[in-house]
Amino acid sequence: MVVFRWISGLLAPLTLAAAISAYFRPEIFLFLEGYFLWPFAATMGALGVVLEPTEFLDTLKEPRSILLGLGTQFTVMPLLGFIAAYGSGIDPALALGFVIVACAPGAMASNVIVYLAGGAVAFSVALTTIATCLSPVITPSLVKLLGGVFLPIPFWPMMQTIIFTVVCPLALGMLFRRYLGRKLEYVVEIAPAIAVLSIVLIIGYAVAANQERMAALGWTVFLLVVLLNLAGYAAGWMLATAYGFDRRHQLTLMIEVGMQNAGLGVALALQHFSPETALPGVFFATWCILTAAAATSVLRRG
Repeated sequence: MVVFRWISGLLAPLTLAAAISAYFRPEIFLFLEGYFLWPFAATMGALGVVLEPTEFLDTLKEPRSILLGLGTQFTVMPLLGFIAAYGSGIDPALALGFVIVACAPGAMASNVIVYLAGGAVAFSVALTTIATCLSPVITPSLVKLLGGVFLPIPFWPMMQTIIFTVVCPLALGMLFRRYLGRKLEYVVEIAPAIAVLSIVLIIGYAVAANQERMAALGWTVFLLVVLLNLAGYAAGWMLATAYGFDRRHQLTLMIEVGMQNAGLGVALALQHFSPETALPGVFFATWCILTAAAATSVLRRG
């Protein structure tokens, strides 16, 4: 069990190590071609297992904060992603990648970051879970609306992918939790490590598939990712202040808005578009995890 706790605490360094390894030795991760959706499904299944139903239901008793949080997630980042893509004049495939990442729901990793930062964990879990359940409809709709400016969008295939890789595994994980009995505490301890390793594999494969493109386009895409991530954090904090949230909920909304489920964005891009479209998601996943981990250490001291 110590090993699993150790792995679950190393999301940022393992993600960075996988990205670097895949860049210099892409053959290590290319075996996942055709199978990269499976690790992502495993991540969502792990979220379903660790989700505390009572804590989640208690949070739903305050619908105003949930609705404001969801509205902010599904408006601010999609608009920022579209502005970054359209305003930069980058290749349409790359521009679409920014839109896809920005239209994804909040990341499961944000729940861990919120916990470490001293934020409102139940609020974070509620936002992540509800946004994930809504994502089969909202994410393809937003991508079609905003990303259709750059390339044709296969709405129904994207919806099916999200249902089978997000909603179904999440529901199965929650169902599995009910029948674990005394073994639940052991599985809950293992589940975060499974999620970490799954994210690492997805990022590793996406980097390997884009190795040549990264060498040519890396700095431009990386700079846009940094700006998008920081703008998301800033917008989340300012809007939470305008909503009258307390400091814990301000921190939570800032993290939830700034950290998108880039793993889902990468999976959708690889499944329905060219590998190049996954490039913004690769950078975003790695960068937002690193910035959130750094912010957490600062916020804990504060």
